[in-house]
Amino acid sequence: MNVKPLSDRVLIEPKAAETKTASGLFIPDTAKEKPLQGTVVAVGPGNKDVTMEVKKGDVVLYGKYGGQEITVDGKEYLIMKQSEILAVIG
Repeated sequence: MNVKPLSDRVLIEPKAAETKTASGLFIPDTAKEKPLQGTVVAVGPGNKDVTMEVKKGDVVLYGKYGGQEITVDGKEYLIMKQSEILAVIG
């Protein structure tokens, strides 16, 4: 993959949607919720107003409608501004 985000943007690989409930029931594709967690794959350089706080490998939480979905080499990713990231986990 050769995608380099520009400015204050971040490329995120979303966590796979859950296929089973905690009690063991399988969730059909039509009922799966969009994951709100993912791993940072690439980070832009920032700009004069924004210093990048996330780094490659961070696990992050983001809003339900955050980012733009893109497909690279058959794999789904999200690209969003750092300001759309709500928290870094761990």
